[in-house]
Amino acid sequence: MPASLFVNGVSGVTGEPLAAPDPARIAALLRGDKAEPALRRWLKSIAQAIGISRWGLPMEVDALDVGKAGWGVVFHAAEPAAVRAALAPLIEHRTRQAGNGIVRTLEMYEGEDWRSWLARHGAEPGSVVPHRVPYYLLLAGDPARLPFDFQHALSVEYAVGRLAFDTPEEYALYARSVIELETAGAAPTGKSAVFFGTRHDPSTELSADHLVRPLAAGTPANGLDPAYPGVAERWGFETRELWGEAATRANLGDVFSAPAGSAPPALLFTASHGVGWPKGHASQRPTQGALVCQDWPGHGGVEPGHLYTAGDVPDDARVHGMVCFLFACYGAGTPERDEFLHEPGQPPPAIADAPFVARLPQRLLAHPRGGALAVVGHLERAWGYSILGASDEPQLQPFRNALGAILRGWPVGHAMQDFHQRYAVLSTRISEMLERASFGAALPEGELAVTWVERNDARNYAVLGDPAVRLRVEGPA
Repeated sequence: MPASLFVNGVSGVTGEPLAAPDPARIAALLRGDKAEPALRRWLKSIAQAIGISRWGLPMEVDALDVGKAGWGVVFHAAEPAAVRAALAPLIEHRTRQAGNGIVRTLEMYEGEDWRSWLARHGAEPGSVVPHRVPYYLLLAGDPARLPFDFQHALSVEYAVGRLAFDTPEEYALYARSVIELETAGAAPTGKSAVFFGTRHDPSTELSADHLVRPLAAGTPANGLDPAYPGVAERWGFETRELWGEAATRANLGDVFSAPAGSAPPALLFTASHGVGWPKGHASQRPTQGALVCQDWPGHGGVEPGHLYTAGDVPDDARVHGMVCFLFACYGAGTPERDEFLHEPGQPPPAIADAPFVARLPQRLLAHPRGGALAVVGHLERAWGYSILGASDEPQLQPFRNALGAILRGWPVGHAMQDFHQRYAVLSTRISEMLERASFGAALPEGELAVTWVERNDARNYAVLGDPAVRLRVEGPA
C-alpha cells in the first residue's frame, strides 16, 4: 500500500489501522456516480478562478476586513430557541464590531442543500455577495440538521466555521470566551507554538517526519527548493517540539495546563492517530477522534491511558485564546456514513447512528475557564495524501500557509482557504480523467483512486468555532 494510502487512525477495539479503500472499487464508484458531474463542473469553474486574489469577493472588499466581507450565523429553522439565545451575545458583539458593516442571521430549511440555500438568499456559486450571504459564516447546530456536506460545499468559496454542542450552556460558554478575549486588554496566550507528533508505525512516521518536524524546525535548501524556517519562527513565535518519544499523554496535558506564571501557547499543532470505534459502541461518541499518544505501544488494543480525550482536559486547564490544529482521523467529527468504503450501486454503510462533532474539540471550545478560539481538524479519516501527494514529495505549502496566516492574526476561517482550493483543483483533475474515459481513453484506475482520496481528504478539513476569530498575536501583557 502506498504511503499516501495510510490513514492516521486506529481501531479502538483491535488497535489495527483503520481500513483503506480499494482503487478498483473507487474507479467503479466514480464511473457510476450520477450525482457528482454537476458538482465537479462547478468546482472546475472555481479552480480556474483560484489565481484571483480576492477569490469570489468583490474587488473592493478585503477578506481580512470582517465587517466589509460580512459575518453571518446560520441556524436551521428547527434550532431550539435556547441555542439562539446562547449565541445572541456573540451576534451583538459582531454587530458592534462591524459598525456599518454586514452582520446577518440566516436560516436553513428542511430539504435545502447548499445550492438551493444560496439561491434563496439571492446568491450563486462562483460569486460572493456579502450583503446577501456574508463571507464569514458560522454554522450553529447539530450536523444532523446542518449537514457536513453543506459545510464542505460552502467552504470552497466562503470562510466557514461550525459550532455544535450538546447543551445551550456550551454555546454560551464559547460566545463568552470569544467576547472576553476580543475585548480584553491583553491576550492570555504567549507568542509560542507547540508541535506534537507521535511515531508508532509507517503512517505516524510519515506525519511526524514529513509534516510535524519540517513545520516546527524548517527544511534546508534542496535542489530547486529554497530553505524554509520553521513556521512559528518565520512569524516571530517561539517553537516547542514534542516529537516521537516526547509526544506523550502527560506532555500533551501539560500544554493545556501551563503552570502559573507562564503563558500557554497561542497555537498547538498535533499529528497522531485518532481513535475510531464501530457504530453503536459505547465509546464512540465520547472518544471518537481522541488523540493516540506515544504511550500506546503500537500494537494490540487501545487503552484509556494511551489516549488524550475530552475527559482528560481538567477544569483548571488554560486553553483560552488558543488555536488547535489536530491532524488525526475523526479529529473534528464523524459523518453518519462512510465516505471511502462502499460497494458500487449500494449506499455507503452507516458508521455512526448520526453525524457528530468530536468531543475533544467541544471540550476545548467550551472550557469553563475560557475556551479555545478554534479547533481545526478532520471530518472522517485523515490520509497521508495531505502530506505526500502523487509526486511523493511533501505537500507542506497548505499547512505552512494556514499556520502562518493564523500566526499573523488572520481570521482562522480565511486562513484555511488553501485546503479548500486544493479540493476544487483535485475535483477538476477527476473530471478530466472521467471525461477522457468517456471518449474512449483508458481509465487510469490507480491514479483516479489516488486523486479521489486526495480530493476528499482536502475537502474534509473543517474549522470548529467562529471563522472570524483570530489570535491575539501581541501576547500577554
